[in-house]
Amino acid sequence: MKLLKVVPDDTNIDFLRWRTWAFGISLLLMVASVGLVATKGLNFGVDFIGGQMIRATFTQSTSAPVTELRETVANLGYGDPTIQRFGAENQVSIRMKLPDGADKNPELANAMATKITDTLKAGHPDVRIDGVDSVSGKVSEELFSKGILALLAAMAGVSIYIWFRFEWQFGVGAIWSLLHDVTLTFGLFALTGWEFDLNIIAALLTIIGYSLNDTVVVYDRIRENLMKFRKMEMASLLNLSVNETLSRTVMTSVSISLPLIVLVLFGPDVIFGFSAAMAFGIVVGTYSSIYQAAPILIWLKVGSHSFVPTDEVGSKAERISEGFDPQP
Repeated sequence: MKLLKVVPDDTNIDFLRWRTWAFGISLLLMVASVGLVATKGLNFGVDFIGGQMIRATFTQSTSAPVTELRETVANLGYGDPTIQRFGAENQVSIRMKLPDGADKNPELANAMATKITDTLKAGHPDVRIDGVDSVSGKVSEELFSKGILALLAAMAGVSIYIWFRFEWQFGVGAIWSLLHDVTLTFGLFALTGWEFDLNIIAALLTIIGYSLNDTVVVYDRIRENLMKFRKMEMASLLNLSVNETLSRTVMTSVSISLPLIVLVLFGPDVIFGFSAAMAFGIVVGTYSSIYQAAPILIWLKVGSHSFVPTDEVGSKAERISEGFDPQP
């Protein structure tokens, strides 16, 4: 019985033919993502901005009365709330700043949450309170700073690893690929307004790990082919390497993406952001391994000479071999 092959052994797709267009489009998307984050901002969750968030569902309504809720909660004297739809049209998240003194007296936050939920239940009998989360301002600032540091440390560690394993150009290519994936994911959350919390930081770290794994597989084959086909044109050699690893790339991406898509469509709302970030990151990470990490090696002047020992190393090895006496 013949095994099913998703990608035939003789596949020869000219990926590098569109490298300039792909790089240009990716660069525009990255600039647009940065612009969206700078102008529109991210919809930070309670993890990062501090305060209290109440999640509620209006079970007998097709749409939550956001305007009415905003006015009702504001009249309670705790300040203006931030109310957004959360998941379905009849689901909302109500975010409030913690009352003064809540850091020292948590009961003040609990009293505020109780009053808000009681008011919602009194005015809307069909309301269901799905959860109440509370994070102090000091803790939220610490979580945000440590989350960003974790992302930067992961990317720095990846670039150093690639640099030592291959050459410095490969390290630059890997860090560019990771920067591409993370930036576009930030842009997606700025565009959609999905909540950005610690779960998304975890998703970004996972995306970095997946993208690195995919990039290393491609880079390892490129290095092998550079030593095997020393006279082959660089673009042709990159195409050969990408095609030789395409079957593994496709199978890995599909096997990971399918359960993530199921979670996005049918999973609980509490992990929607994580699932969406992961599904998007897998697709973008696969793309960047082919159209970012590989083509950038051409512009960084990588060639067959990259893995040839220098004259100094070669002469040193020759001197050592000359001075070695094989006789006991």
